[in-house]
Amino acid sequence: MTTIKLHNTRTRTKEDFVPISADNVRMYVCGPTVYDRAHLGNARPVVVFDVLYRLLRQTYGADHVTYVRNFTDVDDKINATALARQQAGAAGTLEQLVQERSDETIGWYLHDMGALGALEPNEMPRATQYIDQMIAMIEDLIAKGHAYAAEGHVLFAVDSWKEQYGALSGRSIDDMIAGARVEVAPYKKNPMDFVLWKPSTDELPGWDSPWGRGRPGWHIECSAMSYELLGESFDIHGGGNDLMFPHHENEIAQSKCAHPHGEFAKVWLHNEMLQVEGKKMSKSLGNFFTVHDLLEQGVPGEVIRFVFLQTHYRKPMDWTEKKAREAEATLRKWRALTAGIEPAASAAPAVTAALSDDLNTAGALAELHRLERQINRQESASNDPVDLHKGLLANFLASAQLLGLLEPEMGAWADTDSVDLSAHADRLADARAVAMQSKDFSEVDRLKAAYVAAGLEVRMSKDGVELVPGAGFDAAKLEEV
Repeated sequence: MTTIKLHNTRTRTKEDFVPISADNVRMYVCGPTVYDRAHLGNARPVVVFDVLYRLLRQTYGADHVTYVRNFTDVDDKINATALARQQAGAAGTLEQLVQERSDETIGWYLHDMGALGALEPNEMPRATQYIDQMIAMIEDLIAKGHAYAAEGHVLFAVDSWKEQYGALSGRSIDDMIAGARVEVAPYKKNPMDFVLWKPSTDELPGWDSPWGRGRPGWHIECSAMSYELLGESFDIHGGGNDLMFPHHENEIAQSKCAHPHGEFAKVWLHNEMLQVEGKKMSKSLGNFFTVHDLLEQGVPGEVIRFVFLQTHYRKPMDWTEKKAREAEATLRKWRALTAGIEPAASAAPAVTAALSDDLNTAGALAELHRLERQINRQESASNDPVDLHKGLLANFLASAQLLGLLEPEMGAWADTDSVDLSAHADRLADARAVAMQSKDFSEVDRLKAAYVAAGLEVRMSKDGVELVPGAGFDAAKLEEV
């Protein structure tokens, strides 16, 4: 069996991954707060952990991996959007409008992440489905002296976990107080104590509890859901490195205190953040956009995924238009190369080895390029058996699909079989023949420029004219020629 090595944030080392049980490898990844469409940065952990999910399924068997990714559907931003809709005249109670907004946004999220080729996790729990379990965990923490009620709130007492609090992020409590936005409240015993339960008004979503009508804090949600679905000890917990503190630090504290005999998560994985054209993505810089924005602009989801895979998950990733164009050209070439081929039973060992080395997706792509060159050499060697060539192609396709690329259901964007370019090629050939006589090449230049603008590669030789779809091909632009 392949040995997978992963960089464990908790130990700050790359370790051999040894699951608690090879019959049920368990992974929990923090999902989105569903108040709006997912921006491009939100998509990075989805692709990172989708690749890991695929690798685990290949290594241990699809039936032996459980992947949980939650939806946070209790949040002030969701409430604010619902309130704005109600004030604009939308029918229904505020609680109903909150539910509608959550349903709508979850639908958007699943569609957009599906467009990136992400497999849906085995479980996708909503926080609102586990309120009873959260209340029970909070009661248990109070009983064990790790939490206290104050003015309708319940807070986790950080001092009760003082020796270990901050171990994941490597910060002392004093450092965390100095560097974090700590909510100051008179009912807190320690400024770092964090909310497990808070009051809710009659209009906003809320649930009855021993501390009055209210709703859970953010951190307790993941602790309760991971415990219910994966147990007190599981293999991998993942998310963006912006969640390391306070979210993941607080998850560990409350989970370990509630279940002291459990390990919670053995391995912690954190992906780095995303930039756009070398700058942090932000609305103020005008470089903030959602996955939906790119899809609407005609950028295929498979292209977005390819760009993500070019950078190791623990390094900052830079999205650029140049990378997207190059990714599209490569994917068009690879899809043409593997047309009509069935994938092999497993990926090439070198691709699997790269992914098994702490998800080295850049290394895996490099191996795919190497395989492509080998295939092209085989194709040009007339004495090589046809079966050998087909075997290499099948191996190449299986390797790409381990990365979530070249899946059949994602290839509609690259299908140019239905576009007949022969009339355009003949038109350019005729214009060139006339120009050869008149020495006026203005019409040839105009047509070439128009075809290039439509995303076609123009190949002209003594044998004729060939038009080949390239990066950014848009058949609709041919109507303007």
